Amino acid sequence: MEDYTLPFWVYLLVVTVLVGGALKKVLASHLLAPPLLLGASVLGGAPLVLMVLLVLMVLMVLLYCRSHPPADLPPHGKAVLITGCDSGFGQATARHLDSLGFQVFATVLDLNSSGAKDLQRSCSSLLTLLRVDITQQSHVQQALTQVQSLLGPRGLWALVNNAGVCVNFGDAELSLMSNFRGCMEVNFFGTLSVTKCFLPLLRLSRGRIVNISSPAGQSSNSEYWEQQHQRLLRDLPPALLQDYGEDYVTETKDLFKSHASRADPDLRPVIETIVRALLAPRPRPRYFAGPGVGLMYFISSYLPENLSSRFLQKLFVKKTLLPHALRKGIYLRINNNNNNNNNNNEDEEKLK
Repeated sequence: MEDYTLPFWVYLLVVTVLVGGALKKVLASHLLAPPLLLGASVLGGAPLVLMVLLVLMVLMVLLYCRSHPPADLPPHGKAVLITGCDSGFGQATARHLDSLGFQVFATVLDLNSSGAKDLQRSCSSLLTLLRVDITQQSHVQQALTQVQSLLGPRGLWALVNNAGVCVNFGDAELSLMSNFRGCMEVNFFGTLSVTKCFLPLLRLSRGRIVNISSPAGQSSNSEYWEQQHQRLLRDLPPALLQDYGEDYVTETKDLFKSHASRADPDLRPVIETIVRALLAPRPRPRYFAGPGVGLMYFISSYLPENLSSRFLQKLFVKKTLLPHALRKGIYLRINNNNNNNNNNNEDEEKLK
């Protein structure tokens, strides 16, 4: 409560007086008094009135706090490390934080890439590019040494773990184990490695860590999903491809491309959310960037499981085809074949 000064307490006092006066008038009313007084006498009289007053006061406090948030912290003098700045959210966030006055350390996979050169060209001298593959511990350690040498005794205000990959395509049985391992190396172990390495610098400034997650890191790249589709068809064992069917795999690819076509090219909601997380005096544990995302997580978290599963399936998994081996016609044909085999076996037994 220390962030709210005298106007808050004045506001609370005024609300208390107004609510108390309103309750007094209501209780004195000939129309509403009998039921209220009956409830008050049953539940203890004055405690009921105080309870109602307390609830109203709490609601008013919450409304006030929501409409009068504390002022953001100043960005100047604060150093931030952002991973995965070759393109996308990382590159856009690095550019925006640089424009606000942050000292930005932006990691890229290739210092000579077009994304790295674009950052060098468009940002101030406060931005420093670091070549870091977060799956390589030596890269991470070297980045720490560089950041320490540039910051001196100052600490790192924030670490934005943005680097991530999305390489799995389709059902788990259709995905290579190397793809799962690759995802874990970058999205989990790489992120963990960077975080552990930079924690001492974050402690110096009592800073914060921002972890970014997304179900579709490459959702705007239609060509990427075409390449994944062709690679999957090429690498799948023939028997497994026959069980699923090429049309099933193609429909999965089309669904990914459909999501990509509807992806909002405006990155500002995500960037602005990152800025709020970096500058809020008391940051929230979780932020939802973009319209409808918070509602989606609310439904998936608090609705009964059968309803939330149906909601998410209808929203994301719009499959119309079953795997080839599970389709009704094939299932019936297999059953018929089994029945025929059984009949043949029975006939053979009779002949014996």
